[in-house]
Amino acid sequence: MFTGIIEEIGRITAIEPSGDGVRLTLHAPRSIEGVQHGDSIAVSGVCLTVVDWTADGFTADVMRQTLDMSTLDAAREGTPVNLERATAAGGRLGGHIVQGHIDGTGVVREVRPGAQWRVVRIGLPGHLAPLVVDKGSIAVDGVSLTVSAVSAAGVADPWFEVSLIPETLTATTLGERLAGDRVNLETDILARHVQRLLAFGASAPEDPRPWSFATTEVPAADYSILDPTLAPAPAMGSRTEGGSR
Repeated sequence: MFTGIIEEIGRITAIEPSGDGVRLTLHAPRSIEGVQHGDSIAVSGVCLTVVDWTADGFTADVMRQTLDMSTLDAAREGTPVNLERATAAGGRLGGHIVQGHIDGTGVVREVRPGAQWRVVRIGLPGHLAPLVVDKGSIAVDGVSLTVSAVSAAGVADPWFEVSLIPETLTATTLGERLAGDRVNLETDILARHVQRLLAFGASAPEDPRPWSFATTEVPAADYSILDPTLAPAPAMGSRTEGGSR
């Protein structure tokens, strides 16, 4: 799991074919501190597994589906990327819960500069639009951002806006984004789960397993071991005759 707080801007140094995917080598001197084989590092929002590393970088495999879903399909040697190591248990959740599982890509439609910040409008696929809400969270190229505006429901070309502070502009690749650029998008995992639950609605099959809290009968307390004159109280709903059960 990641939090969307970028640790460094790395650079792709090599791309090699690997089956129907590719093997990427990245310059990432900070991200490989303490790295071990099998560790996860988010590359512009895409969770990749470290298969090898050197003193200043690491190598990871990218399968076909990931290439089809993300901007890594257009990666070239020298391409800058946002890097974040997986968060440690008990670490600070500085951004929001980011899985590194890209939902798709969006396209930057407009960049509006401000005195010290920029407002970026990003178009997104229609099926992702319901998952993006005003003041909610979204990961763009792996960066945890707060949505500052959204298009109306049902429009033909949905979009959302984010406002980038100076730190984000300098510490991530988003400061170089221009109209027409593609970006990786990961919507809020909570929104995705709610959408899935609503898709089933009343048609969701019932769980055939008995629930313990609904079916377990608690026996009446028996204190006779302490005092033989104290008989166990009859269970609720049971019938008694002549004072005996």
